[in-house]
Amino acid sequence: MLRTIIFVVALLIASAPLRAEVIKVDVARFEQLRAKGVPVIDLRTPEEWSATGVIEGSHLVTFADAGGRYDVDGWASRLAAIAAPDEPIALICWSGRRSSIAGRILNRQFGYEQVFNVLGGMEQWTAEGRVTVRP
Repeated sequence: MLRTIIFVVALLIASAPLRAEVIKVDVARFEQLRAKGVPVIDLRTPEEWSATGVIEGSHLVTFADAGGRYDVDGWASRLAAIAAPDEPIALICWSGRRSSIAGRILNRQFGYEQVFNVLGGMEQWTAEGRVTVRP
């Protein structure tokens, strides 16, 4: 009986889909990912993009509006045109909070396997004096 239980538990574990967690990266590691061609998704609002500028080459795909409302399915479908779930993707927001939430959603609901979240987000990027461009 015990062997049967162990076998069933092992079978369930082995058949469970594997999902990597969202990978937190600092700005230096983020730069390495960009250099390798990992697409960058800036999920802030248009007002935020205008206020601070954006990272050159990033895809501007707002996750939530200024009121905090979001359309997860619509957002994910726009991202699917940029990167498939089996391709790496890097997310950035102002502080890293929204991109962390969005990353978990991409990972858990849409099967994205390599989601990178920039610690400190654009706040850290600008604090380090890194270049931004007009959106």
